[in-house]
Amino acid sequence: MAIKAELDAIDIRILRELQNEGRITNVELSSRVGISAPPCLRRVRKLEEAGIIGGYRAMLNAPALGFDLVAFCMVGLKHQSDAGIKAFAAQAREWPIVREAWMVSGESDFLLHCVARNLTHFQDFVIEQLTAADNVDTVRTMLTIRKVKQEGMVDI
Repeated sequence: MAIKAELDAIDIRILRELQNEGRITNVELSSRVGISAPPCLRRVRKLEEAGIIGGYRAMLNAPALGFDLVAFCMVGLKHQSDAGIKAFAAQAREWPIVREAWMVSGESDFLLHCVARNLTHFQDFVIEQLTAADNVDTVRTMLTIRKVKQEGMVDI
């Protein structure tokens, strides 16, 4: 495994534990990684300051909150100029239904991960906002059936 940052085995164990359980106490974390609490806390803060730990979030149960539809949209732009790409990226950041947006290579220019209350809400977004956006040429949507895996962002 090639890691860009200079991390030792304890840093990697800290990252694994935090990725699996972000609310773990420093005392429990230090116990799991085999060091005392004060140096563990210093290491966590160093990883945060270095930007290796980008933040902490609660993983919400979307259906329990009334968000029953997850979909992906593959978006092709009319023009792939720097200004056009930046403008679409800025627009995607403003749409609440879009939870993640990736600029991609291949047949599409962007891949959007969308979460909506229902099919009507998603359809309204696609028709009234996404396809109506200035630089959008094509939109292909994929409705999900069920999530079969959810892991942390990296296998460290």
